[in-house]
Amino acid sequence: MKKLSILFGLTVILFFTACKDKSVAQQINVLTPQEFHDALAGKKDAQLVDVRTPEEFAEGHLENAQNINVLETNFITEAEKLNLEKPIYIYCRSGKRSAKAALILKDVGFKEIYDMKGGYLHWEEEGLQSKN
Repeated sequence: MKKLSILFGLTVILFFTACKDKSVAQQINVLTPQEFHDALAGKKDAQLVDVRTPEEFAEGHLENAQNINVLETNFITEAEKLNLEKPIYIYCRSGKRSAKAALILKDVGFKEIYDMKGGYLHWEEEGLQSKN
């Protein structure tokens, strides 16, 4: 009877592990600034989020980006207002904060996450268009 209970327990554990929800992003897609630019081209309704501070955002940002500061305590609350089913494109100054934000967004339940490698600094170095 004890062996049967152990076998049943293991079967239940394997069942729940195998049936894990695969609809949540399994990876975070890191794109070069050019790839990021190309992915956004023509997408007026893209969920584009600058995760820097409002001061950094005011100094210059990508067109149509909204600012949700990853360092603020309300980051998750603000991110949850976005559509989890639609792709989200994020960036910061150098790529460190957006990498942190991407992990948080993955845990929140976003399906497709795109993070710009090197951040806004590399965007500007490549001469891509932004809004000042």
